[in-house]
Amino acid sequence: MKLILKLISYIYRLVISIRHWLFDCGFLKSHSFKTPIICVGNITVGGTGKTPTAEMIIENMTPYYRVALLSRGYGRRTKGYMEVSPNSSYRDVGDEPLQIKLKYPETLVVVCEKRVDAIRRIEAEHPEINLIVMDDGFQHRYVDPRINVIIIDSTRSIFEDDFLPAGSLRDKVEALDRAHYFIVTKCPLGMSPLDQRIWRKGLLNYAYQRIYFTQVVPTEAVSPFFPENRLEKGSEVIVMSGIGNPKAFVKGVRREYKVVSKMILPDHHVYTVADLNRLVALFEKYPNAKLLTTEKDAVKLRRSKKVPVIIRERMFYQPLKVEFLEGSDSDFFSTLKDDLDGKIHLGDLKIDGEE
Repeated sequence: MKLILKLISYIYRLVISIRHWLFDCGFLKSHSFKTPIICVGNITVGGTGKTPTAEMIIENMTPYYRVALLSRGYGRRTKGYMEVSPNSSYRDVGDEPLQIKLKYPETLVVVCEKRVDAIRRIEAEHPEINLIVMDDGFQHRYVDPRINVIIIDSTRSIFEDDFLPAGSLRDKVEALDRAHYFIVTKCPLGMSPLDQRIWRKGLLNYAYQRIYFTQVVPTEAVSPFFPENRLEKGSEVIVMSGIGNPKAFVKGVRREYKVVSKMILPDHHVYTVADLNRLVALFEKYPNAKLLTTEKDAVKLRRSKKVPVIIRERMFYQPLKVEFLEGSDSDFFSTLKDDLDGKIHLGDLKIDGEE
């Protein structure tokens, strides 16, 4: 089985390499736009922290720009261009775009699998928008963004990884030469200067590239149905998640609560009546336990009429926020704004003066 996966990964790498060559040689065209675009992406599958990073950029750039968020809307049952509203169904627009719209209702959130068409339509129908944050668009080379912000999971080394399906790489490590900012997520609180230097040496190849080290930190647990409810630290909880990489979430929950059971589901999972019945059975087994899930999962269940009362009463979720190590957040945001305003030249000079 490993040999088969390895063979498929070689084929996958070959296809990716040919595709990059076609773009680099101009046979496939990348489109530039008058509206500045920040692409938030990665080169691996699974949860690296793209959505919290996109939210952080929206929140910090909104005082200066009229921001739109563009996403493919992964897992939705619809096609084409759609503008997300707070009343949208996650089945129609995707769970992460709906989560962002609920958190930032004044932000234009658009889903469309054809990003070039979507950007043209945003520019035509929303001329007030002067900054677009494109979620998970690093591999979509038909769009040439002003800035590429690449998210790297510190717990999974990209340099020792393999291509899909043998590993988690969905792009070549060499593609990172197109990155302007690296945000290394899920860093340990006491990350040593040596570990940071190792990441810098591995990632920074060009003079314009910058790297930041962050943690994805859970905030106070919230009830989606009864805002006045509180979840006391140390409480018994059943952990439920349908995200790409749940290990960090579960680990964080264990620091503050007593985990009595877990329901780990695939990323972008569509909840069924059987799932809800399974939760009810767990509540019967653990009568004092609460349900603690992710914000993305809570978005899916918040309007479902199928959710039993017992789940509504005991359900909580933890919003996530990105925190920079060493207090470097002001440097990131000020530098990002300068790049958007054209105050810093994003050239292609090699470190050490190599051309």
